[in-house]
Amino acid sequence: MANPTLLDIAKLNADDAIVPLIEKSLSAHPETTAIGWDTIPGQAYKTLLRTAVPSVGFREGNKGVATVKSAWENRIVETFILDASVEVDKAVADRYKDGRDAYMAKEAAGLIEGAMRAVASQCWYGRATTVATSAALQPTKGFPGLIECYDSTNMDYDAGGTTATTGSSAWLIATGMDKVHWVLGEDGAIDVGEIREVRLTDGTNPYDGYRMPILAYVGLQLVNPNCMVRVRDLTADSGKTLTDAILYLAMDKFPVGMEPTDIFMTRRSRAQLRGSRTATNAIGAPAPNPTEFDGVPIHVTDGIVNTEVLNYPS
Repeated sequence: MANPTLLDIAKLNADDAIVPLIEKSLSAHPETTAIGWDTIPGQAYKTLLRTAVPSVGFREGNKGVATVKSAWENRIVETFILDASVEVDKAVADRYKDGRDAYMAKEAAGLIEGAMRAVASQCWYGRATTVATSAALQPTKGFPGLIECYDSTNMDYDAGGTTATTGSSAWLIATGMDKVHWVLGEDGAIDVGEIREVRLTDGTNPYDGYRMPILAYVGLQLVNPNCMVRVRDLTADSGKTLTDAILYLAMDKFPVGMEPTDIFMTRRSRAQLRGSRTATNAIGAPAPNPTEFDGVPIHVTDGIVNTEVLNYPS
């Protein structure tokens, strides 16, 4: 059975006016559609991860062998508060040509889009530790993303780019409940509160306004460390761009029995991949934009950037 999508869950749990806004925003953020979603009763739950498989062999007749068992580890999957609440000036909303509610819906559309962008970025770059590049050293307030949780020793391919802060990554991911999966807390509730009058401020002076709270509890479940490979330090440097050869080397890092279901990259990386295919075309004709690699669909996302720090997390 196919995994439910965020839109499926929203249709069951969200306000009818918000559902089309979510549907419109999802198409621009493939992380939120290619990776499946599930709901949990509260805001966190424990998942059991097998970290080692027992070693089993043959024995001779009339001789025993030592008993063995798997190694297991409990991990807690948490969801975090995603706040897309709307606050507007009462005087402005009341005088909108289509009325107050239409104005609030217009503002909500922008906030939902902003929320989806935040979720997409957090998917890749969410940190579970303090952000070392921040002057204030503020800890992250969202869920840890793939860059924090993948196996950077065994499931990592360095493309070797050298121009500082021009790096990018391509991610090969196996999705599913026991691999990479989104979770929505509080039974998938996307809470949209009633519009109410509130006292707002411009930082100094107060004024009357309206507020409509929109809250959800979002997390990313990363159970199996062998379910994702990162190709990092892709730059525009000669010989350091994305090619089919690099993707094959990255795919070879998956253990037997584990295969990626999706590949995510930036538009620059897709263009580089297309260029590599054009160069190897027997008749020299431009290759079309890549949509798949070895049968695995390619998704272009703005959630991944072309300004990554090189050699992170080495």
